[in-house]
Amino acid sequence: MARAPLLQLTDISLTFGGNPVFDGLNLTVQQGDRLALVGRNGSGKSTLMKVMAGLVEPDSGEVITPAGVKVGYMEQEPDLSGYATLGDFARAGLHDGEDYRVEMAAEGLKFDPDRIVATASGGERRRAALARLLAEAPELMLLDEPTNHLDIEAIGWLEEQLSTTRTGFVLISHDRAFLRALTRATLWIDRSEIRRQERGFEHFEDWRETVWAAEDEARHKLDRKIKAEARWAVEGISARRKRNQGRLRALASLRDERANQIRRQGTAAMELESGQQSGKRVIDAKGISKSFGDRVILKPFDLRVLRGDRVAFVGPNGAGKTTLIKMLTGEIAPDSGEIKTGTNLDIAIFDQARSAIDETVTLWDALTGDPSMSVSGRNDQVMVRGNPKHVVAYLKDFLFDDAQARAPVGSLSGGEKARLLLARIMAKPSNLLVLDEPTNDLDVETLDLLQDILGEYDGTVLLVSHDRDFIDRVATTTVAMEGDGRAVIYPGGWSDYRAQRPEDAPEVEVKPAAAAVAKPETKTQAERSSLSFTEKKRLEALPSIMERLEAEIGKLNEFLAQPDLFSSAPAKFAKASEGLAERQTALAAAEEEWLELAEKDG
Repeated sequence: MARAPLLQLTDISLTFGGNPVFDGLNLTVQQGDRLALVGRNGSGKSTLMKVMAGLVEPDSGEVITPAGVKVGYMEQEPDLSGYATLGDFARAGLHDGEDYRVEMAAEGLKFDPDRIVATASGGERRRAALARLLAEAPELMLLDEPTNHLDIEAIGWLEEQLSTTRTGFVLISHDRAFLRALTRATLWIDRSEIRRQERGFEHFEDWRETVWAAEDEARHKLDRKIKAEARWAVEGISARRKRNQGRLRALASLRDERANQIRRQGTAAMELESGQQSGKRVIDAKGISKSFGDRVILKPFDLRVLRGDRVAFVGPNGAGKTTLIKMLTGEIAPDSGEIKTGTNLDIAIFDQARSAIDETVTLWDALTGDPSMSVSGRNDQVMVRGNPKHVVAYLKDFLFDDAQARAPVGSLSGGEKARLLLARIMAKPSNLLVLDEPTNDLDVETLDLLQDILGEYDGTVLLVSHDRDFIDRVATTTVAMEGDGRAVIYPGGWSDYRAQRPEDAPEVEVKPAAAAVAKPETKTQAERSSLSFTEKKRLEALPSIMERLEAEIGKLNEFLAQPDLFSSAPAKFAKASEGLAERQTALAAAEEEWLELAEKDG
């Protein structure tokens, strides 16, 4: 049975000054679609979403939304002007009695609805915008990097919400684990064209390589044909040429076709050069602690970082990950304990706020104006790992074109700003690299390259990230900030941490580093339960899931108990009733699953 379309784009063309962003684009989004929207940074993903949302008018073509279909859009930088609090913004457009939706989203996404907009951070504003979209419950959701500024726990909550919704959605995200878990089909923007595959993001890379291999084969065949036809044109007898003008015109067409083929954008020519070798012991922290007023950030904690280690710091937003790194690198002092740093340290820092870049200057000035990169007497060259290089040539290494060199930094997409900051960092040798949320906004290819570069880097890496996949690929040690000042060290990446950490870990002060490493269950402990590891984790998680479902059922019952709701707003009554039935079914299933696992556990 064919599904009804929620949105249809027909023959869309759009140009911003230079080359077309889209030309003759056609796209249909249907009921129940869960689409990953992927493509290189700057390929037009966010622009396409704005066209779909009706915020950008195409030069030609039609954007058709059927009557009664509401399209909701979450942009990367929401405008909250005119609202006093984050809650006022998130509740805008809701009817009386529907505030509970914002309350549930605020709890899951971890923001305070009473926060004054003027004092809210960029991350809090984005979480409020996401809560507003979820509360509105449109028929189609357009989500542009929704996991940015969310901690891993909030990402898990959002993942669960989207996995159970009947709403269609289109999703842009750098978080590969998030995309793999949620999407059923993939939209790929590549050189102003869009392709669709009816398989989720998990299969994207194989699909991309197959498409590119077919293109290479077709291009090779075309080159051979042009070469053969050109030889005939040169060697042919002049008397025959008069009778073969059609063949000559065909040769000209082949050459035009080859000239008009748009080559794939290559990967950035990123490279990290280790400076002088640091001492074997890079950081040695003993008994360090930190508090801000009554709030304990870190209880006495020991950590030793050796040359070549890749240490990831994970935990909820506000747990103190960045504060801990700043203590370890000497930017701020601990309240107690001591930190010894090794010899010959050259530190390079990638901060999540991108504060090292002035958005009012051009890309050219952002590089040439950096004293550590400037070349004496030359304003058109930068020093790259000890050698002068023309600024435009270096920008091209990071996939910026000639026109962008004189454009303001503020005109760049989030991923392009990240690439520019990487260009500045990678121009200088270092042996200690501090990466605070480096994966935000980067495309898949750049993430893969960054991962490979970190794997070959001779120096030491301190990493803060909520990207579970990236942590697994990079980290050799994980420091978990588990709340109330507790920090625990685990060997391995994110999956190793989750496998080792007991869900009901007692709130005890962290022991020295050697003793702080969590140990897997002993054989005796494992023998006490007949459950598999996955079943055990599920049994531990089910009570909180049932508690959440019970709370949502209670709020929906309150909403449905409003007098005259059925007669005054029958559509809302029907939608809330449907949501109530879904949650009651889910609760019954969760309770039954818990009983089965508990009985099996004995």
